[in-house]
Amino acid sequence: MSSYGYARVSTLDQDLAIQRAALKAAGCEVIRAEKGNGTRRDGRTELQVLLDFLRAGDILMVTRIDRLARSLKDLQDIVHELKARGVALKATEQLIDTGTAAGKAFLDMLGVFAEFETNLRR
Repeated sequence: MSSYGYARVSTLDQDLAIQRAALKAAGCEVIRAEKGNGTRRDGRTELQVLLDFLRAGDILMVTRIDRLARSLKDLQDIVHELKARGVALKATEQLIDTGTAAGKAFLDMLGVFAEFETNLRR
């Protein structure tokens, strides 16, 4: 079982250092990072490379769920894809266990709030 990290910030002037450090401290062997919008999956090449690479038993780690997706649909699509492939999802700042009903509900609520924040900014 290997842990792989994904870090993302929205704008070019933001720094990825804090996320990288947290993911490294959490034991991630490889960290893929990018700067770009989290509301859509297309155009996020580092995320796609990582998703294509993950295998059963691996762990995809982010610092917060909103780093993975700011759209509830994208988040759910990613989670379903990971689950189907036997890949676990963890966040360093949020306790998430998608193997339980409460954990799945918490994940969905985080996704709803991430999308809500994005809509408020617009």
